[in-house]
Amino acid sequence: MSIILGIDPGSRITGYGVIKVAGGKASYLGSGCIRVAHDELSIRLKRIFDGVSEIIQQFSPDDFAIEQVFMAKNPDSALKLGQARGAAIVAATNFDLPVAEYSARQIKQSVVGTGGADKTQVQHMVMHLLKLSATPQADAADALAVALCHIHTQQSLIKMSGRVSKTVRGRLRK
Repeated sequence: MSIILGIDPGSRITGYGVIKVAGGKASYLGSGCIRVAHDELSIRLKRIFDGVSEIIQQFSPDDFAIEQVFMAKNPDSALKLGQARGAAIVAATNFDLPVAEYSARQIKQSVVGTGGADKTQVQHMVMHLLKLSATPQADAADALAVALCHIHTQQSLIKMSGRVSKTVRGRLRK
């Protein structure tokens, strides 16, 4: 069993999603948003750090996955997003969690099947994959998608390593 915390960073709203993987199947543990007021950026970053730290203490995840910064049209927004990511990553590293980073395209591809999916498609697939009774809020759904992407990536790597091992063993026998 493994617990994964996914984070969709934002300087005003940071989504989080927590899932458990047992026997190769993912199940929902919790999700929500860390909402910060219109304070100075330094105060918002502290609230993100504190919020992620609290979530880590509550759920005791084994892995931490976060969306990478994409280059937005507004460089100032991209910088603030990067700082929000940094606050969340520092919280994870303070708890000695391994940090995995995925691009928005990788996340959408993993969960929806196309890297160009929109937010409603991500919400729908997250709801379907985790068998949720209601549609999660967009930022929480994105965070759950990050966690699902992490699981899919890890499972793919495990399968690939098994194939490589069989191939290597076959070559060694010759």
